[in-house]
Amino acid sequence: MPYTSNMLSDLEYNQQHFPTVIKNDGSVQTLAQAEQWLAKNLTPIKKELGCTGAILFRGFPVCDAKSYDAFFSAFGYDNFTYKESLSNAVRINHTEKVFTANEAPKDVEIFIHNEMAQTPFYPSIISLFCESAADKGGETVICRSDTIYDELVKAEPELTNKLESVGIKYTTLMPCDDDPETGQGRSWKGTLSVGSAEEAEEKLRSLHYTWQWKDNDALVAQTAALPAIRTLQGGRKVFFNQIIAAYLGWQGVKENPATALCFGDDSELSKTFLDTMVSIAKSVSYNLEWQDGDVAVVHNHLAMHGRLPYSGERKRKVLVVLGRE
Repeated sequence: MPYTSNMLSDLEYNQQHFPTVIKNDGSVQTLAQAEQWLAKNLTPIKKELGCTGAILFRGFPVCDAKSYDAFFSAFGYDNFTYKESLSNAVRINHTEKVFTANEAPKDVEIFIHNEMAQTPFYPSIISLFCESAADKGGETVICRSDTIYDELVKAEPELTNKLESVGIKYTTLMPCDDDPETGQGRSWKGTLSVGSAEEAEEKLRSLHYTWQWKDNDALVAQTAALPAIRTLQGGRKVFFNQIIAAYLGWQGVKENPATALCFGDDSELSKTFLDTMVSIAKSVSYNLEWQDGDVAVVHNHLAMHGRLPYSGERKRKVLVVLGRE
């Protein structure tokens, strides 16, 4: 259940709270004051983030990409750039750190996932800033990865233990050129940071991927086995992957999961097991209803996130920064 704190006076560091909402009580009126307040209170803020997995900062003086960059920089995380990632989503940079959230059309749902967990390289922190909320919809969906694991191992202990043991492989289709009309439309040149097919193959080989070229110069690539369940410091186990997002959101995968997903030993992931994951995640998800100026900080190991479709004349504008602990 969500928990609201007036600044930091009554934080409880309770894992049952999700997310934590910290409201400005009016004492922080300028961006400089916000940076000072964050720097002074980093220890309890990061302790809270490590307990709950997500904090929403509401009512702070953040209004655009520049002020958001400064606000997030006060947390002191190392930057994780979009350029260096293997993300297959199309994004647009606003500052060196700040870029748009997934540029998929507003009627497309982006299903819950841990950021970039379908690749060997992923951030530990993801932050989102709402510069402009949609007229209707567009909520960011968040859910606790440890809660999903706890419920999944109760429902399907044998398959969940297998998933932990052998991991997961993803197969993705990367177009030759960026396609912003889909949630996974970044070209193979952009995804792999290469300029030619030869460089792409060299990069894939170094990542231990397998691949196949298509007639239209698109690239189909399969990862090596990647962890789908991780054990964090202190023994908390988390469902850390992009399985649900791939199953529900990648083209053709709902009809035939084998086109994009298999266990790390190449055996089949059944639709029954996948549907159980989806059902559990939906039952424990929270819809974050954005207000202009909101900043959310999410621990990528502890919480998944997604985006609901939206409508109306007002342009939804949500920006992102990624960080390393």
